[in-house]
Amino acid sequence: MIDQRSVRLHMRGIQKRFGATVALDGVDLSVEAGKVLALVGENGAGKSSLMKVLSGAYQPDAGEMVLDGQSYRPRNPHDARLARVAMVYQELSLAPHLSVAENVMLGMEPVGFGFVRRTEVQKRTHEALAQLGHYDIRPEERVDRLSIAARQLVEIARAIAIGCRVLVLDEPTSSLTAEDIQRLFAVVRRLKEQDHAIVYISHFLEEVKEISDRFVVLRDGRSVGEGMTASVPTNEIIGMMVGREVTDLYPRSPRTPGEVVLDVNNLEGVSKPVSASLTLHRGEIVGIAGLVGAGRTEFLRALFGLNPVRHGEIKLSVYVGLGSPALRWTQGMGIVSEDRKSEGLAITLSITDNMTLSRLGGVGPAGLVMPGRQHLAAAKWIERLQIKCRDTFQPVGELSGGNQQKVAIARLLHHDVDVLLLDEPTRGIDVGSKVEIYRLIDELASQGKGVIMVSSYLPELLGVCDRVAVMYRGHLHAARSVTEIDEREVMMEATGTEVERDK
Repeated sequence: MIDQRSVRLHMRGIQKRFGATVALDGVDLSVEAGKVLALVGENGAGKSSLMKVLSGAYQPDAGEMVLDGQSYRPRNPHDARLARVAMVYQELSLAPHLSVAENVMLGMEPVGFGFVRRTEVQKRTHEALAQLGHYDIRPEERVDRLSIAARQLVEIARAIAIGCRVLVLDEPTSSLTAEDIQRLFAVVRRLKEQDHAIVYISHFLEEVKEISDRFVVLRDGRSVGEGMTASVPTNEIIGMMVGREVTDLYPRSPRTPGEVVLDVNNLEGVSKPVSASLTLHRGEIVGIAGLVGAGRTEFLRALFGLNPVRHGEIKLSVYVGLGSPALRWTQGMGIVSEDRKSEGLAITLSITDNMTLSRLGGVGPAGLVMPGRQHLAAAKWIERLQIKCRDTFQPVGELSGGNQQKVAIARLLHHDVDVLLLDEPTRGIDVGSKVEIYRLIDELASQGKGVIMVSSYLPELLGVCDRVAVMYRGHLHAARSVTEIDEREVMMEATGTEVERDK
């Protein structure tokens, strides 16, 4: 139950329309001082729209907001900042060429006689970082020289410097390592002790369970559930998000590994991988775990011919040797990049073009392209993968993250590849879409495809894959059955820590 005396922010009956589209339909939300409220829901559920109303970027069509007992209706983000409501977005909004102090105090620099008081800028920045317990970040350091985790702390320090009463963290861990996530959680707990009210938005429900006190679920622009995080099972929260009961987050069909479809021996890239050997069978999913920068992505890119190889042997079905991406397509290998917006998809092109342009054979006679056949080919995959879209002509950039990922996988299916290289296939998509992607990967393996899947999210690797191999500083360790290892062992191996096993 909420202690009404400690509620810092009330949002009641918030409505927002964009033409005929209802983004928010009477949403209620309350945040207490000294508490963390998790805001969860699928992509398109209304989370971003609600937070943009809170931050003044959108004006609500109806409803009211009350902040510390006073009416709150910001006309723009500057008004929200003056009211000490701060947002830390997933895409950090820092000026990389400026110093930490200049970023923290940007727009609210103390001035005297027309000049910025730089000593005070440094002092206030140091105080904000001290409140976060991070004396290691120097105010004079340029932001572009900091790690992603440190940059995120600079964003939070900026919120602290304005004396924020409400802090919104939007997908704060999407680009962080496991170690950085725990450091961030320590910061969040420190902010709770300082009586800040925190809204935490995340697709990772394990994080939500660990860091939040309460949760609110949005679906189709409405509040459909809430409760105390510790007392509600994860599957029940997922059920609220997707509107149906989810009994199996990681579907696994009976499958028996067949013949070897990919055999890699002592592969060495220009920088990474340093040494990688792996065998993949038909009907098998092999996961690649490891910390960011360990060389997992470089390994997949080397296999596909995107990165140069210094040494080693790659045998793909009956083909032996290195190859270009064009050759790999014809040999039966396809890749889904971790950066789908820059590499994996042509965002401004249609769904049809994204699925078929890399293989136009069969969509017209004598090398010609007949648009009608091209769209029929795309429509087949849209139906099979249950891609939610307006039509085959819709630009991919207009789709949700989960549906974009399905389009990227559909291109591999259009090529009828035997080996799928999936690099972070569920990054940035909601839980409901993740389940659909997991089901699709499971189905492909059951049909005899071989899948190599890179992921930073250990529960999905252990839940989806048959075997998992850990990469540490460019060295790929031997793959082991998921029945023989757990998250602790994987993390110990990924960090280079000796694991003691029962004999």
